[in-house]
Amino acid sequence: MRHIYSQLGDAYRVWAPGRDSHTWVFNHPDDVRRILITNWRNYTKGVGFDRIKMLLGNGIIVSEGEFWKRQRRMLQPTFHRRILARFDRVIAQANARLLERWESACDRGEPVNVTNDMSTMTLEVILRAIFGDDVDAMTAGGSNPFAVLTDESARDLRFAYEVRKLTTLLGKVIAARRAASSTSATPPTDDENPNYLSMLLSARDKDSGEMMTDREILDEVMTLIIAGHETTANALNWTWYLLGEHPQVEARLHAEIDAMPEELVASLQSMETLRYAYNVLREALRLYPPVWVISRRTIAPDTLAGYTVPADTDVFFSPWFVHRHPQFWSEPERFMPERFDDGDNRPKLAYVPFSAGPHHCIGETLSFFEMLVHLNRFARRFRLRRVDTRPVQLEAAINLRATEPFIMRLERRQAR
Repeated sequence: MRHIYSQLGDAYRVWAPGRDSHTWVFNHPDDVRRILITNWRNYTKGVGFDRIKMLLGNGIIVSEGEFWKRQRRMLQPTFHRRILARFDRVIAQANARLLERWESACDRGEPVNVTNDMSTMTLEVILRAIFGDDVDAMTAGGSNPFAVLTDESARDLRFAYEVRKLTTLLGKVIAARRAASSTSATPPTDDENPNYLSMLLSARDKDSGEMMTDREILDEVMTLIIAGHETTANALNWTWYLLGEHPQVEARLHAEIDAMPEELVASLQSMETLRYAYNVLREALRLYPPVWVISRRTIAPDTLAGYTVPADTDVFFSPWFVHRHPQFWSEPERFMPERFDDGDNRPKLAYVPFSAGPHHCIGETLSFFEMLVHLNRFARRFRLRRVDTRPVQLEAAINLRATEPFIMRLERRQAR
């Protein structure tokens, strides 16, 4: 795609022998806006979503039409800022556990596997946000059924099979929670124990008054687990890599964080005052968007970049290339967080790490909350440097990842 883009620019089509059809590719923000916002109803989910469906079932990432609209309506209120703010303690506790391990590793002079640790930490956050205290029962006995999500590096059919085996366990948890809530005279409120499973079990469609079935809840839970931890983990993984390669950016981040008194349980509101840290994360997502390509399929013909795209045609756009468009990004390969303070006159759709329009990622605010808390705790204490200084190789599959984990040395900044 890099080679073709350098030759043909924003719009081209490629013959796909496996599908016996052309795939059309558009990487100009105007065309992205057309696909995602102004004419979004003319597009269905495209190539690759069949593989995602193997993992997630029919959750909101892969579902379509009226069913998708119903599920989105029921999920949207659970991602309101008021709800997300109540997960502050869950996020803080997951970071505290990881911090203890990193402190010990630093004392011993041992490097840490940042890639694995980001995955483990963000998985803990999303599991406790979904299930609350039920996580302890599910992982009791020394066996962690969710380990496949952090230990298995390949994203192949075997991984999909192992992940789908989790549905048996999760189905039992959902059924037990529903039975308990239906027999309890005073079920616990979300304020006492905020968790998404309770919220999904009590959610009702505002038009029909119907509740989700256990199967529908299961698919949405699987979506939250997979999508809710991998993208955030990948973003933090790339952020640590980029900070280690750019000491000047790292120093400016440290100055901002050090100027703020540390909170053991940081609030969403206080984290959002870390403007440079926020820009660091945005810039990492610009350079290494976890979802690096997005696919759609036309329903009726459409016009993109002046070309008539036929009905039932596969259409791609790539945040990787949109985020590097030379018309809208100066020095696009450079890690430069301050670019987001330049007045941001570029088109809004020149930056789409969380997609846009009706299918905009529902978890963006939660993801940034997690990442800001993590940087605030850990960059306050450590500098990280890669042990292996060879150039990083990319794996561009469903998500954009490095082919090898980032093993990094910890350099202590401040005494405990």
